[in-house]
Amino acid sequence: MPTKPKQAFGIDIGGTGIKGGIVDLVKGELASERFRIDTPQPATTTAVVETASKVAAHFDYQGPVGITFPGVVLRGVVKTAANVDKSWLDAPIVDLATPLMPGPVTALNDADAAGLAEVRYGVGENVGGVVIMVTFGTGIGVAIINNGLLVPNAELGHLEIDGHDAESKAAASARERDGLSWEHWTKRASKYLQRLENLLWPELFILGGGISKKPDKWVPSLKCRTPVKVAEMANNAGIVGAALAASDIPS
Repeated sequence: MPTKPKQAFGIDIGGTGIKGGIVDLVKGELASERFRIDTPQPATTTAVVETASKVAAHFDYQGPVGITFPGVVLRGVVKTAANVDKSWLDAPIVDLATPLMPGPVTALNDADAAGLAEVRYGVGENVGGVVIMVTFGTGIGVAIINNGLLVPNAELGHLEIDGHDAESKAAASARERDGLSWEHWTKRASKYLQRLENLLWPELFILGGGISKKPDKWVPSLKCRTPVKVAEMANNAGIVGAALAASDIPS
């Protein structure tokens, strides 16, 4: 039986930056410094993959590589490109990246990667049943993990609530766009979480995204029956989750 790696490499592709690092899979921490390059504009498939390869080449590393992407990734192919260049629709991200990387490539949705990291190493560790991570950012990202196993590509940020796409009203960007007070936006976030919990009955919500850096402004005012914890792995969650997915270690 092959020995599972103690380290893997994670790359987190975002709208403004592509960052990566070597991950200690025992501790769930970066085993190197994090290296970042601005996301090229336009963020075409070729430009992004080449930039990601430069991030990997910055390190003396050979082995499995995990890559996160802000969209649905199904069997190594990108299926949605709502907030990225349209050249990504149906792009075979694994096939495109593999020749440029220092090892076999796994690709997954960015929210899924963050959820895996938080459940394996963060605030969701040792929580059984259904755990849902929700990232409030430009949109709403959702990761569903059931007893440690990922249910991938849950695009539940697009649930319809009161006739609107949920993320158009409850994403962190909606608070800024509409000039909402924290109180007003938190009511929207509460309504969204209530819809999720009525559909899926989770044991825990893990809340992430940039807005989670100011939890005192809104988390105490949330109204939902499900216990809530604020994500703790911050900007490293995507890198760690990507590496974990690539390592073939059960999460």
